[in-house]
Amino acid sequence: MATPRNCESSMTRRDCLRLGLGALMGGGLVESLRARGLAAAPGSRPSSCILVWMDGGPSHYETFDPKPDAPAEIRGEFRPIETSVPGIRFAQPMTRLAAIADKLAIIRSIRHDQGNHGAGNHYMITGAPPRIPVGCGAFVSFHPSMGAVTAHERGASGGLPPYFSMPSMTRSGGPNFLGAKYAPFVVPDDPNSSRFRVRDVAPPGGLEVARVEDRRGLRERLDRFRRFADRATGDPALALDEYYHQGYELMASPMAQRAFDISQEDPRVRDMYGRHSFGQRCLLARRLVEAGVPFITLNEGGWDHHVSLFDGFRKRMPRFEGAVAALIQDLDRRGLLESTLVVVLGEFGRTPKINKDAGRDHWSNAMSVLMAGCGTPGGQVVGATDAQGYAASDRILSPENFVATIYAKLGIDPGKILYTPSGRPTFLVSDPTPIRELMG
Repeated sequence: MATPRNCESSMTRRDCLRLGLGALMGGGLVESLRARGLAAAPGSRPSSCILVWMDGGPSHYETFDPKPDAPAEIRGEFRPIETSVPGIRFAQPMTRLAAIADKLAIIRSIRHDQGNHGAGNHYMITGAPPRIPVGCGAFVSFHPSMGAVTAHERGASGGLPPYFSMPSMTRSGGPNFLGAKYAPFVVPDDPNSSRFRVRDVAPPGGLEVARVEDRRGLRERLDRFRRFADRATGDPALALDEYYHQGYELMASPMAQRAFDISQEDPRVRDMYGRHSFGQRCLLARRLVEAGVPFITLNEGGWDHHVSLFDGFRKRMPRFEGAVAALIQDLDRRGLLESTLVVVLGEFGRTPKINKDAGRDHWSNAMSVLMAGCGTPGGQVVGATDAQGYAASDRILSPENFVATIYAKLGIDPGKILYTPSGRPTFLVSDPTPIRELMG
């Protein structure tokens, strides 16, 4: 499957290794600070997050922050539409999400100063701005991503990895110094295909699991070369052992087998999500949540609309927003929305003025973010941009506030301190203040 490209970027195997295996040195975390009340209540279902990443930066004008009274060169071709909540309007392409606006919270006032893909992705995925200037097409990792931190803090369940990314990893979705064990398990294959099969879930070459167990034991007996147990040494063999163990756990796990067997879903449910790649990935994400996976990223590229924005939205948005709406409704019907956070965003918004190619360019002064579930009060808009959408102007929020909110909802203390292999303390989030309107 081809990876969508933004500006001059391209994803290479070396990029993946740099973000995953390139940071093998692990570090411990300080003791849990559950006294802050961020952990799940006893007996409640552990919370999960499905992060829908619109790589490229979706336009806030054409999604959740229309400006119908602005001049034509700013307001664009789409009219605003009413939602199920009086007084809240979305842009015309967002019809199915508008119908369930009572379940959604829209943040209109996040802004930052990282106006290229590499830097903006890093800031919004990690809650930390890049330490040095980076190129627009960069894949950089200066801080652990939200998914990697969640994997570290929450751990695995039933043999399944705790952090998935489909169909690829985001630019800054790696674990940094936490180590390769907390890199995402990437599922590149198309669940809409009749030949869909997840690597490492079935034993290779038709081997039975029992024979794999025999070979595992033999490998452990033969493999006697020295391991440096201290992660600060950065012994690559440690990461290889972790991947080998993870692969075995997947093959031996009945829960993993069931989670990935999407063919067992009711055809009517599959139709509701849409019989296309993104729709079936949303369905697979729901199945992974049911299996206890705490963090799933759906990395959906193609939102870097410098050219033909309106034609692009007409062609793609009905499927995309329809699948997101189906995901939220399905989670709600199954009693999972109270414990599952659904978040939809990209790295920034788009420029106010439409350019000569009928597109909009990068713009980090304003963006819109959708959040639903996990106790998030629905039917509300947090913050606002100015009358023409140039910048966040009311209740201005930072990426740190956004990331702190996600951690708090997942029962992770956003004020926690991480320690690098060299012992350097690093704030999980430099400003650990969640967005109060979203905390319920």
